Amino acid sequence: MQRKNFTEVTEFIFLGFSSFGKHQITLFVVFLTIYILTLAGNIIIVTIIRIDRHLHTPMYFFLSMLASSETVYTLVIVPRMLSSLIFHNQPISLSGCATQMFLFVILATNNCFLLTAMGYDRYVAICKPLRYTVIMNKGMCAGLVCGSFGTGVVMAVFHVTAMFQLPFCGTVVDHFFCDIYPVMKLSCVDTTINEIINYGVSSFVIFVPIGLITISYVLIISSILKIASAEGRKKTFATCASHLTVVIVHYGCASIAYLKPKSESSIEKDLLLSVTYTIITPLLNPVVYSLRNKEVKDALHRAVGRNGS
Repeated sequence: MQRKNFTEVTEFIFLGFSSFGKHQITLFVVFLTIYILTLAGNIIIVTIIRIDRHLHTPMYFFLSMLASSETVYTLVIVPRMLSSLIFHNQPISLSGCATQMFLFVILATNNCFLLTAMGYDRYVAICKPLRYTVIMNKGMCAGLVCGSFGTGVVMAVFHVTAMFQLPFCGTVVDHFFCDIYPVMKLSCVDTTINEIINYGVSSFVIFVPIGLITISYVLIISSILKIASAEGRKKTFATCASHLTVVIVHYGCASIAYLKPKSESSIEKDLLLSVTYTIITPLLNPVVYSLRNKEVKDALHRAVGRNGS
């Protein structure tokens, strides 16, 4: 395709929540509160897992990696979003936008595959309990974590390289961070190839983990149903409840945000979905794992008890 001469765009401006007018201050207070709770919750989860020897197991190792990833994920997006609610029309350079998108894709993909690793851990713990410590050794755990992060890096390189080879005509991003579709819409040329790449990458990042997690839980449920006592079945399934809750919300939001038909997109819906998966979902992990998980609650009580004595 022959390239035309376009005015070089060097920076973008986020439109963000400007349509909310005077309610932006209220949104700032609400989002800041959620952000502080998210940071505090994930940091507490990581710290508790590190200091309590009862939680030095593969399951909680993956949880600490997920909490760490979610913490950095929010740091990449939320501070600038909060700043834009107070100080309007703040520009971001082209390289800054590329960096933000790169980190966003890495961490979002990493989170998806860490949840898959956690599903595999639950499968081994329930379906192969006698071989659990042999299979889920330190090498396996490290490999799954590195594989999750490595997949994120590959997806990010693929995405961002294709995106920022496009010439841009517009400078106003109809969003509060450099998400893929809002930036793509600013291109001067046809973006069909980029849309195909985005849909392909999104499908891989969503459907491969969902498929693997589904297989894990089919096998888990099959094993649970073989347990004779109802109490035993309930107790065994309880070890999966927190993970399953996070998976349903996480992949539900991701599927709606990135796999919905283009014709169904609207600014208000996109902003709402983005708020859900950038602010609400990261808060879900510490809330679910602290309220629904007995081992984490016991560890918190032990830590508070030590500090109080």
